[in-house]
Amino acid sequence: MSTQSLFGTLYIVATPIGNLSDITYRAVQILTEADLIFAEDTRNTRKLLDHYQVVTPVQTLHEHNEKESVQKVLALLKQGQNLALVSDAGTPLISDPGFVLVSELRKSGANIVPVPGPSAVIAALSVAGIATDHFSFEGFLPSKEVARQEVLAGLSDESRTMVFYEAPHRLSATLADMELTFGAERVAVLCRELTKAYETIHSAPLSELLSWVNQDVNQQRGEIVLVVQGVDKSRRHDELTSFDKHLLKTLLDELPLKRASVVCARLTGKAKRSFYDLGMQLQKNN
Repeated sequence: MSTQSLFGTLYIVATPIGNLSDITYRAVQILTEADLIFAEDTRNTRKLLDHYQVVTPVQTLHEHNEKESVQKVLALLKQGQNLALVSDAGTPLISDPGFVLVSELRKSGANIVPVPGPSAVIAALSVAGIATDHFSFEGFLPSKEVARQEVLAGLSDESRTMVFYEAPHRLSATLADMELTFGAERVAVLCRELTKAYETIHSAPLSELLSWVNQDVNQQRGEIVLVVQGVDKSRRHDELTSFDKHLLKTLLDELPLKRASVVCARLTGKAKRSFYDLGMQLQKNN
């Protein structure tokens, strides 16, 4: 007898990211027939379950109790119970809790089955109009400016389309950092409140997108996905002269890198990104 036959099944169930009608028939069936549902926020999940008249019991499983819940879930599976894991919206484990649980259960031979459905990442890519043959999902960027700029600098040569989640109160700062790091002309798409009443999908070069967002506070609300075009490998950085490098070093004695790069670009007419990348290298060497 195989190890898996001794267990119940844990179903990883994708749920709507906004429009409740986007749930699959199979997902409703699994949630109805499960012995227990584990949810990131039971209050949020209960609204979905009530809409579809699902009365299955719900317990909390989130990032703060996930590790300690592993043995409990494993014990229930060993009793032959069938369980479901859902997040607040979309597919569990995608910038949501569940990785620790699934990883540990895999080691124990538990039977884990995906129930695919809505995902904000895929939804955004499908309407962005930016290449989807190769892409990277970067999740949420760091909330602190310096850390965020370091992560973006590490992605400055990424040729694949990049997908980010962002909190609305950080959207403007993130777009400003992207403009600095990726360049003002890099195309990005803001996908906001996907599948909801105020769904917005707006494509523009980063400089224009930043200006548009800053002029309309409504664009800094709700759930946000940013899809950013990868770097065009055929375009090279502006070549910096010894004078350019000396200018940047001098300004860095008095200004933060972000501001120094902007000033250098204005004085020389060369790309901010070229100065910013040089500055990052200089700081690493120091």
